[in-house]
Amino acid sequence: MMNEKKVVAFGEVMMRLTTKGFQRFVQADEYIATFGGSEANVAVELAGLGMPVEFVTRLPDNALGRSCVSVLRGQGVGTDHIVYGGNRMGLYFMERGAAMRNSNVVYDREGSAFATLRPGMVDWERVFRGADWFHWSGIAAALSYDGAEVCREALQAADRMGLTISCDLNYRSKLWNYGCTAAEVMMPLVQYSDVLFGAEPEYREILGVEPVGFRADSVHDVSFVADLPRFEAFTRRVSSMVPRCKHVFLELRHSLSSNHNLLAAVLLSGDSFLHTGIYDIANEVDRVGAGDAFVGGMIYGLRTWPDESSRALQFALAASALKNTVYGDFNQVSAEEVLELVRGNMSGRVSR
Repeated sequence: MMNEKKVVAFGEVMMRLTTKGFQRFVQADEYIATFGGSEANVAVELAGLGMPVEFVTRLPDNALGRSCVSVLRGQGVGTDHIVYGGNRMGLYFMERGAAMRNSNVVYDREGSAFATLRPGMVDWERVFRGADWFHWSGIAAALSYDGAEVCREALQAADRMGLTISCDLNYRSKLWNYGCTAAEVMMPLVQYSDVLFGAEPEYREILGVEPVGFRADSVHDVSFVADLPRFEAFTRRVSSMVPRCKHVFLELRHSLSSNHNLLAAVLLSGDSFLHTGIYDIANEVDRVGAGDAFVGGMIYGLRTWPDESSRALQFALAASALKNTVYGDFNQVSAEEVLELVRGNMSGRVSR
């Protein structure tokens, strides 16, 4: 039975401006405009999977802000608690990589409506009524000291009201510019987490846990299996540093090129260590948001099958794999499409 309580996600949604095809910035004379942002990506995916979800952010009260809200509503995301104010929406520019050339992102979000959010602007008690899950990420704390304090305010309210709290570490080196390190800001906030997501380098930056290294170069590579004891030790080390956390997820990606990646994941759920197989994605369409798709898939899985963590993990990785085939930030897939992939349907044949 579908959980009727809502998920609340909090963060900045931006306008994404992408060069056409695989053009470099210096070649571009026009851009494709869409919307995206880590926490909004999670909210859109959850809505698409059929779960009630509310997205909380701050947007300027102008045509661009209203356009963004219209898009979110069109995706089935609740927007009733969005705060309006500030002068501008955050932007990010995307140059998509190809072969051995990396993708490149340039942020333009300083002074945005969300970056100037202050404690007291959001009525968290009201926001969390009817909710049982709160999701946030390290990006919201990276933009400003006040932003980190708003995260603390939200976490304290969610904790008081008994919500499950999930955090995606989401370390972005280009954003931590206000005089505090990610580790010193995030470590106290992460302690509220019941569920924790991250890639190996992010755990190193925030918690100081050294990566194992995901080295697999094919779905048959035995190095992943050989390294599982080390990955288990990694997750148990994280768990010891965040005692409240019940589920520690480690998302694994090995990039053979900009458009060819291998994906896997491991999970420490209570005292049980679980792992997936490997997806080989040879012709990526858009990898941005693949980590958010994993997060959304996992939240869906844990709420749908609360006693089957392995099933939830397989669902989350399949959702992430499918995101690599979808253009834009949002993972616009159905639960049935994800389950088809879990069941092994990778033919790519036309569905008639």
